[in-house]
Order: sequence, then structure tokens, then C-alpha cells
Amino acid sequence: MDAPPQPLTFHLGPGALGHLMPLYLWLSPDGLIRGAGPSLRKIMRPDATGAPLDSVFELRRPRGVVAPAELTRAPALRLNLRAAPHTAFRGVAVPLAGGEGVLVNLSFGHAVREAVRDHALSDTDFAATDLAIELLYLAEAKAAIMGELEKSNARLHGAKRNAEELALTDALTGLRNRRGMDRALSGLLAARADFALMHLDLDRFKQVNDTLGHAAGDHVLTEFARMLRDSVRTGDIVTRVGGDEFILLFPGLTDYGPLERVATRLLELLRVPIDFAGQPCAIGSSMGAVLSRNYAAPQADRMLSDADRALYASKAAGRGRLTLTAADGTLDTLAA
Repeated sequence: MDAPPQPLTFHLGPGALGHLMPLYLWLSPDGLIRGAGPSLRKIMRPDATGAPLDSVFELRRPRGVVAPAELTRAPALRLNLRAAPHTAFRGVAVPLAGGEGVLVNLSFGHAVREAVRDHALSDTDFAATDLAIELLYLAEAKAAIMGELEKSNARLHGAKRNAEELALTDALTGLRNRRGMDRALSGLLAARADFALMHLDLDRFKQVNDTLGHAAGDHVLTEFARMLRDSVRTGDIVTRVGGDEFILLFPGLTDYGPLERVATRLLELLRVPIDFAGQPCAIGSSMGAVLSRNYAAPQADRMLSDADRALYASKAAGRGRLTLTAADGTLDTLAA
């Protein structure tokens, strides 16, 4: 009858053991750290060798263990460094032959990303068969790709917002265009908010174009747009709806007083001709206004039509003035 096979006994030097298990920990029977793998030595405090295990590591599972031999009966170990950054480890312990103590093989588990960051580890600090560092690189590559995708999406959304803004903006003056005005007016009506609407155009603008050319006309429009912006409140909406026509929306207004002050300021500014290459461009402005509260159910077309009718009443009365629309539809043209 064949004799039973003898158990195999391996004798590994520290170099070979460290190559296979860079995070091993060798404990003496009385619980002192007798040796450690090269990567673990980089992580532990310099005087860890020879120190008691519980002075270097905090054993979180199993708790209450005193003798190293008891570690070998636990299916898995959880421990972390006592010193900052308190790196966490997972491990398994096996007894060494001849009563030489206990060998603990450690890994970082889910904490590998933090360990690599905190201790500046590289792939050479891991066993060649350990996939943790490769998985970490894949995770970082994925995070980098996702970051780039998020940046790309943000750029696309930004480009979309810019395109939408351009679609609502008059290229010459930088004011909102007709589409932008329609959107703003629809928003005010949908919110059932009180507001005022003023329709303006320039008097004698055609004469400027005919005598000094379109470059002079563009300059006049740009300067008049600046005057409009300077004459209204923050939050008021200034739009160029075509040619020399402009529409102003004043959210929150329930009376004509502020509009009269805007009209007075504009007419005072326009008393000084606008200079274009040394040539004076003398223009004025006629205006008509309506209040949303004067309508039982304000509608865009009706308000725009009434403001346009008031504007032409200003022209018929001699230009350079403001005409207001009353609740009953009658017009009140203010003196120039």
C-alpha cells in the first residue's frame, strides 16, 4: 500500500515573496511585524517593522482578536492604517510552517483608487497578475471619456443657446429682432402680466439714406439703438422689428407716466443731430403706446395694431411726439 503523500513545503525568500505578494505582512507568533512586502513598506510608517500589529493597523474585522493565530480562523480581514490617510485593506491570513507565525496577504479592494492617489503608487507596486491597476486605469479612462463627453455636450448646448440667441438678435444694432419681440410679447401675455408697449420709428430717416448713403443710415440706427437702451430700465425689452421701426416692452407698467419720461428723454437726445464722418444727420422719432391693462383680454395683434395707429397719429400731428391709447380706444397726442 502506497504511503500517503507528504505535504508540500515551500521556502521563498523575501524577494520572491514580495514579487508574488507586494502587500504581504509577516507576523510573529506574539503579534510583531517581522516583515512586509515592498509596496506595503512604502505605505507603512518607517518604524513599522518590529512594532506590534495593533500599533500600526486597526483591525476592524474580526474584532477582539488578540493572538495572530486567531486571524487564520477568520474568512476575511478588514483593517486600516492608524496613521493618516488611514488606508483601508482587505486580507486573508494563513499560518506558517514550523510555528513561524502568520502570513497575511493584503489588498486594497474597493479603496484601490484612493490608495494609488494617496501613496503615488504605480503598476510596479502591484503583482503582475493583479488586475486592480488595469481596472483602475480603465475606470480613469472611462471617467476621462465621460468628462470629455460632458464638456462636448456643454459646448453643444452652449452653441445651441448662442444660435438661438443669434436667431433672436438684430445683427446691426444688437437689439432683439422681430422674432425676439414676438417671443417676449407672447411670454408677457401668457403670464397675464401688466405691461406697456411702445411703437417708434425715425422721422426723416429716408432723407439720411438718400443723401449720405446706407452706411450713414446704419450708423444712425446703431446710435438710436444705444439711446433707447440708455433711456429704459433694466429688464425693459428693446427691439428693432425692421428698417427704422422699433418696439419697446415695459413689464410691470400700469400707467403712461414712465413712457412719457422715456419719450421726452429720447426727443431731447435727438435734438442734437447724429454725426457721421463730419456730416450731421438730423432725425426725430414718432411714437405710439398702449397699456395691456386697458384690454379685457389683451392680444398681440390688437395691441400692435393700436400702437401702430397711435404712432401714425403722432406723425399726422407733426411728428416728434408720443400718442397714447386710452382704454376706450381714443388717442391722446402729447405736444412736442
